[in-house]
Amino acid sequence: MRRRSQAFTEIVAELERENIELERAVDLYRKGRELVARCEALLKTAEETLRAAADTAAPGATAAPSLDDEIPFLMLSPCV
Repeated sequence: MRRRSQAFTEIVAELERENIELERAVDLYRKGRELVARCEALLKTAEETLRAAADTAAPGATAAPSLDDEIPFLMLSPCV
């Protein structure tokens, strides 16, 4: 996932250049869309795995929070 993210970042950087040829831009866009699709598939698989693990949790165990749940933000005092 990290390698794909880095590759995507490089694609975006090259697409943002002003002097890129149209044919190259189209090719990079296609590659970027393929990377996004692969990453989305990986994330979906991971989510399904986590949900399945939560569904088979031992009785009395608390289920993992939904991915839609908010994570509380803790205010920490600054180091002095």
